[in-house]
Amino acid sequence: MFGLKRKPRKKRSRTRGTLFIISCLLIGSALLRIGDDAGRALAKVGESDRSDLVTDASPQACEPEPDVAAMLEAFKQREDRVALREQQVADRMRALQIADTEVTRKLGQLQEAEEALRATLALADTAAEDDLSRLTAVYQNMKPKDAAILFEEMDPQFAAGFLGRMDPAVAAGIMAGLSPQAAYTISVILAGRNANVPTE
Repeated sequence: MFGLKRKPRKKRSRTRGTLFIISCLLIGSALLRIGDDAGRALAKVGESDRSDLVTDASPQACEPEPDVAAMLEAFKQREDRVALREQQVADRMRALQIADTEVTRKLGQLQEAEEALRATLALADTAAEDDLSRLTAVYQNMKPKDAAILFEEMDPQFAAGFLGRMDPAVAAGIMAGLSPQAAYTISVILAGRNANVPTE
C-alpha cells in the first residue's frame, strides 16, 4: 500500500487550475461588457444633465422674484446716489483746497501790506513828530510877544498842543502875552488833557 503513487490527483489539480483561469476570463469579459454599457449609459445621462443645465441657465431661469428684484433695484439706486454724493463731496473738497490755497496767498499779501503800512505810518509819525518839534522850537525861539500874537489867532486845541511841548518858562512868557479869555481856554485844555488817564 505504501509503495503506490497517486498520479490521478495531479490530473485533477491541472483541471482545476484550467477551470479557474477560464472562469476568471469569462468573469473579466462580462465585467468589460457591463463596464462598456455602463459607460455609455453614464455618458447619455451626463449629456442630458448638461442639456438640463443649459436650459436652466437661460435668462428666464435667472430672473429673481419680484420682491428680490425690487430690493436689488433699490440697492442699485442707493449705490448710484452714494456714488453721486461721493463725487459731489470730492468736488467740494477740491474747491475747498483751492479756496484754502487762495486764502493763504491773500493772507500773505495782507501781512506784507500791513508791514508796509506800519513802516509808512512809522515814517509818517516820525516825520510829523520831527515837524512838530521843529515848529515848537521856532515858536520857542520867537519873542514871547510875537509868539503870543500868533497863539491868539490859533485854535485853542492847537495852541495848547504847542504850549504843552514847550519849556515851561517860555510857555509862561507866551501865556502872559495872550488875552485873558484865550489864556483861560488854553489853560483849561492843558489841565484837562490828562484828566481821563487812569490813575491806578
